[in-house]
Formats: sequence, C-alpha cells, structure tokens
Amino acid sequence: MADEQQFIEDGLQRTQIDAFFEEELGRAGYGGMDVAKTPMGTQIVLKAEKPGMVIGKGGENIRKITTELETRFDLEDPQIDVQEVDEPDLNARIVADRLANALERGWYYRQAGRTTLERIMDAGALGAEIVLAGKVTGARSRVEKFNEGYIKHNGEPAETIVDHGQSVAVMKLGTIGVNVKIIPPGAELPDDFRVAEGADVEDLVADRPEDEESLDELLEEPEGPAEDEPVPEGMPEPPEEPAEEPAEEPIDVDEADEAEFEDPEIPGGDDVSEELDELESEVEDASESAKEEAERIVAEMDDDEDGGDEE
Repeated sequence: MADEQQFIEDGLQRTQIDAFFEEELGRAGYGGMDVAKTPMGTQIVLKAEKPGMVIGKGGENIRKITTELETRFDLEDPQIDVQEVDEPDLNARIVADRLANALERGWYYRQAGRTTLERIMDAGALGAEIVLAGKVTGARSRVEKFNEGYIKHNGEPAETIVDHGQSVAVMKLGTIGVNVKIIPPGAELPDDFRVAEGADVEDLVADRPEDEESLDELLEEPEGPAEDEPVPEGMPEPPEEPAEEPAEEPIDVDEADEAEFEDPEIPGGDDVSEELDELESEVEDASESAKEEAERIVAEMDDDEDGGDEE
C-alpha cells in the first residue's frame, strides 16, 4: 500500500474510533483521545470528565470497550489509559457536548451561549468562540456567534494551540451544529512579547564572536579585492584600467606661427572676389545717385521757398 493511501486509512480509522468513543462515553464526559501505535500494541489515551464511569464496576466497561476495538476496528492488543480532565470548562469537546445538551433540554440559544462563554472565560481561558449553526429559532437556518477574548482562526497556532470541539443538538425543527474554540491559559502565541523594565541593554545583546567583523569594519573595507589579493577561482578577472593620456599643452597665440591663423583657401576664391567687387561698385553707384537725387530735391524746395517770399 502506498504511503498516501496508508495516511488516508489511518485517518479514517481514527475518526471512526473517535465517533465510537463519543457514542459509548457521552454520559461520562468524553473529552477526546490520543492514539499511538507501538511495537507492544496500540496505546489509546482517553480524556474523560468522569473516569469512573469509563472504567465501570470492576473494570467491566473498559474490558467491553477493549473487546469492541479488537473486533470492530481490528486493533492489535489495544491498551486504554483513562485520564481525568482537570478543568472541564477548558475542554472544547466537553463544553460543546454540554451546550448541545442544554439546547436539547429547551434552553434559549442566546442564554445558553452567553452562560457557556462566561464559564469558559472564568476558568482562565485567553479567548473563546462559540458558533451555533442551524435552525436556531425558526424554520430558517442561520449562524449565531459568541466570542470573547483573543482567538486564532488560521495558521499553525490555530491548529496546535486552539482547542476545537464539535457537537450536534437534535431539535424538533432540525439539528443545530455547535462549534467551540478555546485558547487555554498560559498558551504561548507567536505574536506575544514582553517589555523588560529596568534591564541592562548589554545583558540583552548577544555576544559577538571574536572572529566576526563589526558593521563599521565592513563599511570601511573597499568594495573590490585588494591589489595584492588573488582573485578567487571561477571569478572573472577585473578589467584593466586604461592608461592615462598626457594632457595637451595650451597653445600660446603670441608665439604661434602667423601662417597657422591665415584664412583658409576656399575653392573658386577668385570668382567670388570678382562678384564681391561688382556688388560693391553697384552699391557705391546707387548711393551716389541717391545722394544726387536728394540734393536736387532739396534745391527745388529752396527755390520754391524763395519764390514765395518775393510775392
């Protein structure tokens, strides 16, 4: 048989044994069980509110249960150890059974839920939650919750720290599921912390090994390997830095050759010079003609002014 199939078979057998104990030991205050298979047989630890009722007169009841386990569930040499529950109000399985019995006897769901929650918190629990689901008051089913204190709903603490208990109340209108979660007193949750008052900081700081470098020393070290330090195997060689080129000396204009600063030769320079000369001559002719025209206009204006004065 494969390991996965074996896990399924073991889980199914454990569930069936738990249901058998709940049916047989309901009046004794059945509070859960632990099953462990050993080379000597199967070790079963029963938790009950009334161990005397589990054992029976002269051990008659416990022998009957042992025989039933061998025949019905094919367990090899089952050994049952009965332990008494120290605080029944902190056992979720017992609390769920009590609440289901109270509902079946006619208790109002809100009064029964509040009373049960108060008893759990008075027993020292860190937190508790009671969920009633089903036809609580009428033909239409709904969910009612009662909670107080601190409770975990997911993660590893919800599986390892929180105590779960389920039961069923059979009513005239239908069944009511009872789900109880309790965090016992003294449970160490992962988000708990304590403030040390008046403590010396040096006592709380862990000692640093002598060969461990401090933060300041790490910050002072260069990022790359030292010049004399060999490169580890498998690491690429660092790139060589390019050689610095000598800086160019500044040019002294006074001492430089004048030929270096002459106008560069332009292809077709002669034709360009002739065109420039022609343009300059045209500009001079135009300015002279404009000057003559201006003198003529001024002279005519003077003649007109003299003629006006004589009249």
